[in-house]
Amino acid sequence: MNGLEQRKYWVDMMIKIGDPVLSSLAERTLKEKLPTDFHSERSRFAHLEAFGRLACGMAPWFELRGLEGEEEQLRLKYIELMLKSLDAATDPDSPDYMDFDSLGQPLVDAAFLAHALVRAPHNITNKLNSRVKNNLIVAFKKTRRMIPGANNWLLFSAMVEAGIHVLGDQDYDKVRVNYAIRMFMEWYCGDGMYGDGPDFRSDYYNSFVIQPMLVDLIKLFEQDSPIYTTWKPVIQERAKRYASILERMISPEGTYPLVGRSITYRFGAFQHLSQAALQHFLDEQIRPAQVRCALTSVIKRTLMVPGNFDDAGWLRPGVYGYQPNLAEEYINTGSLYLCATVFLSLGLSPSDEFWSAPNEKWTSQILLSGDNIPADHALYH
Repeated sequence: MNGLEQRKYWVDMMIKIGDPVLSSLAERTLKEKLPTDFHSERSRFAHLEAFGRLACGMAPWFELRGLEGEEEQLRLKYIELMLKSLDAATDPDSPDYMDFDSLGQPLVDAAFLAHALVRAPHNITNKLNSRVKNNLIVAFKKTRRMIPGANNWLLFSAMVEAGIHVLGDQDYDKVRVNYAIRMFMEWYCGDGMYGDGPDFRSDYYNSFVIQPMLVDLIKLFEQDSPIYTTWKPVIQERAKRYASILERMISPEGTYPLVGRSITYRFGAFQHLSQAALQHFLDEQIRPAQVRCALTSVIKRTLMVPGNFDDAGWLRPGVYGYQPNLAEEYINTGSLYLCATVFLSLGLSPSDEFWSAPNEKWTSQILLSGDNIPADHALYH
């Protein structure tokens, strides 16, 4: 497949994953249809998890302008479903009104939903009517009851405030934003990676949460503090390095190390690499087309295995097919939709080099075919 054919495959897979969620929620039937039998004790959170995580991944595609033809018709259709879904999820009279009140998990997925609003300010956030905006603000503020732990949850708290901010409410909490950014500056471990709190963990939370949220928070709030202007290039340089590490982790066959927590989020492990391509901060030695080809290989390698979806099209727990034993106790069906964040690069125009350049080998393919390229180097700040 060339770049445009790969793009069509990405769009098709994103819609395959996302349509059951958005079509059901827009019709206010998500609570009726979403399977909640897996880890059913977590079922009350599943609907917000599925919606917030899916929206977070689809948002840059919603924001894209200048598309034509069949893809543009699809994009317009799903923007409309997204707007209806935001109403259904936050309208207290809706049968699909979601749980923003409970302590714990709602903070996480309110943050993913808020991140979607940050990523699509023109085509989603600004298209909401005042009633839905107000309902979202009320819902987001309910999560302030939750005191986040000293880990990635601080960034969830900060991103909720970012959502309140982009919705036009100036009553966002700058302290929560500042505390989250400041603590992760302290928790930096080296070579582009942060600890999840004071300790480092070998997992993908630098990509699931930490790096993407830090990059977008410092960009959104740069003007709020002179220290942010100093921190921004540092955060950006670390983000660039971590994206390079992720690219090197993709094998020639499209597999990757299955280590750490939450691996049932599948190729959501590469959210940060896709964001680096979207926001054009890839390392100069990594060409966008090789990232496209590498990510396509991961998506195809994962979805070619039977069992990823049930008969109604809902995701099932696993990495390659149905592997429920891999799911931690906090994982339910809704949790799995964080995989959609791999699709961030669909926010780039088809004419962008990411999609238009000829296919290229990615780093592991280059090296394991015997080609000679410069050595990899750590980042020392």
